[in-house]
Amino acid sequence: MRLLRAEDGIEKYCTVNPGSAFGDGLDAYLAASGVQFLSWQEATRRSFDLAVACSVHPTMRRLDAPLMVLPHGAGYNRLVSESTGDTSSPAGLSRKELMRRGKVVPATIGVSHEEQLTRLAETCPEALPHARVVGDWCFQRILASAPQRDRYRARLGAVHGRRLVVVHSTWSEHSLLGRWPGLPLDLVTSLPADEFAVAAVFHPNVWARHSRGGVLERLGPAMDAGLMLIPPQEGWRAAVIASDWVVGDHGSTTFYSAAAERVTLLAATGLDELHPLSPAAEFGHKAPRLDPRGDLYAQLLAVADAYDPDTLRPVVDRQLGSVDKSGEITRQEMYAPLAKHGVRLPHSAPEPDPVPPPEPVPASPPTTYDVTGAVGEDGAVEVRRWPVVAGHHTEARGFYAVAAEGGPHRWAQSAEVVARTTADAEVPAVDWVRDTARQYGGHNVLVAALDEYRALVRLRGGLLVEARTEHVWGAPRPSLDPLLLGSAVNVWLVNGGAAGDLTRGLLVRTGARGVGIGFSRQPGEFPSESPTAAPRTHRPPAPRTSPGCGTG
Repeated sequence: MRLLRAEDGIEKYCTVNPGSAFGDGLDAYLAASGVQFLSWQEATRRSFDLAVACSVHPTMRRLDAPLMVLPHGAGYNRLVSESTGDTSSPAGLSRKELMRRGKVVPATIGVSHEEQLTRLAETCPEALPHARVVGDWCFQRILASAPQRDRYRARLGAVHGRRLVVVHSTWSEHSLLGRWPGLPLDLVTSLPADEFAVAAVFHPNVWARHSRGGVLERLGPAMDAGLMLIPPQEGWRAAVIASDWVVGDHGSTTFYSAAAERVTLLAATGLDELHPLSPAAEFGHKAPRLDPRGDLYAQLLAVADAYDPDTLRPVVDRQLGSVDKSGEITRQEMYAPLAKHGVRLPHSAPEPDPVPPPEPVPASPPTTYDVTGAVGEDGAVEVRRWPVVAGHHTEARGFYAVAAEGGPHRWAQSAEVVARTTADAEVPAVDWVRDTARQYGGHNVLVAALDEYRALVRLRGGLLVEARTEHVWGAPRPSLDPLLLGSAVNVWLVNGGAAGDLTRGLLVRTGARGVGIGFSRQPGEFPSESPTAAPRTHRPPAPRTSPGCGTG
C-alpha cells in the first residue's frame, strides 16, 4: 500500500472478502492500520481503478475494478485442493482460481520469479499473458532493514553476547507446531539462558485458529521459561533480521530467513503439501534438519560450524527474483491502470522503509534456574543457567537459584540461592536478607537488588557485602542480574573460595562474556554466626513444584 503515494492523488481503502476460515480479527486489524476500511458490501457497491489482493478467490469477481493478485508469501508453493480443485496445481496458479466462464479473472498476476511462469503455463496457460515478474517487495524491505539489526536484537534480548534462536512455524498438521508442539519449550529449556535468547514467530492462521488466548495458554510454560512470542501483526521481519539461528518448516518466514543467510534448520519439511517442483519443496530436501528428539544445543552448534549459505543460494534464487528492483517493478504495475486518470508514475524508485522493531508479547522473566559452574584456570567463575519449568524439568544438573518474587516459600527452601530482583521494594534490602536468613537459614547465598548495577549479598554464615559491576573504559557499564550474581558467588564458594576473599572481586563468565564484579565489606550484622561457615554443597532433589506453575 505504501507504494501507492497519497501525494499522487490516490485514495486507498481496505476490505475483507468473505470465505476464509481464518478471518477472525482481520477487519479490526485493517481498520486500525490507518487506511480507510470498507465493509465487503460497501466495497462491492463502488467502482475502483485498481484492486490489489494477496490471493485470488471467486468472490473477488464481484469487485468493479481491474484485479492485481500478488503472492502473500515467498512465491506459490502449497497444494490446497480446497481452493484449486485438484492435487497438482499450487494455490494461486490453478485454473479454478484464475478462470471463470472461459475468462481470466485477474488483470495482472504477480509472480516473484520466472520459474513460476513455467508452472503457470502448465496449470493455466490462458493466464500466462497476464503474469508479471514483480519480485518480492517484502524481502527487499527485509534486506534494506539489515542495518537495523542491532536495534532489533536489543528488543529481543540478544545483547551482551547472547545469540538469538527464532522458531518459525506455519499452520497445518505438517507444520513445525503441528508435528512438534513441544519444541519451543524444549528449545528454551535446553539452551543456557545467558548465552541464548529464543523467540517464536507463528503464522497468523495459528492465532486465528486457536485465538490469542489459546496460543498464550499453550505457550505459557515456554514463555515462563523465557520464550519471546512475536505477535502476528508485526515483528516477524525484524526477527528474521535479528536472528542467528532459525528453526522452522516450509513456511515463507523460514524461507526468507535462509535467503537472508541465517543458519536455518528444518524441524518439519511440509513436503506432503508442497508442489513437488516448487523451490519450497527443493528447500525441504536440501536444508539442514533438526531432530527435535535429539540434543538441541549440540545440533545448533554443529550446524552453525558447518553451515554455508551458498549451498541454498540456488534454491533461494529460483524463488526470489528481481529483489533489488521489486518495489520499482511492482509500483509500475500498480500505477499502470491509473494512467488514464493522469496519474503519473513517480520518477524515482521507492526507498524501502525499515521494518518496525519487534514487540514481543509481554511476559515475566524466568524465576527459577538450574545452575552449574566451575572456577576456571584464570580464576574466573564460569556459570551456566537453564530455566526450570514444573512438569518438564526432571533431573537437576546442579543447584537451584530462585527469585524471591517467583513463588511459594516452600520452593525457596530447596534452593541454594535466593534473590530479590526488585530494587524499589517495600522492605529495605538489609532487612530483607536478615529476615530471610532468620526465617529459613538454609541458603548459601541471599541477594537483594539495590539498583541496576548494585546488589546486597549475604553469605551463609552472616557475611554481608555490597556487589557492583565494574566499569570498563570505552564500554557501557553492564547491568547486574541478582540471580546470576548469587549463582556465581555460590559456584565460587562450593569450589573452595573463602568468603573473606570476595572483596578482591570476581570475574563472572557466561559463555564468551565476562563481567567484573567488585565487592565492598559491610559492618557485621550477625555476630552470632561464623563468617566462614562452609556452604552447602549437596545437590537438591529434582523439583516437583515451580513458582507460579502449580504441581509438577
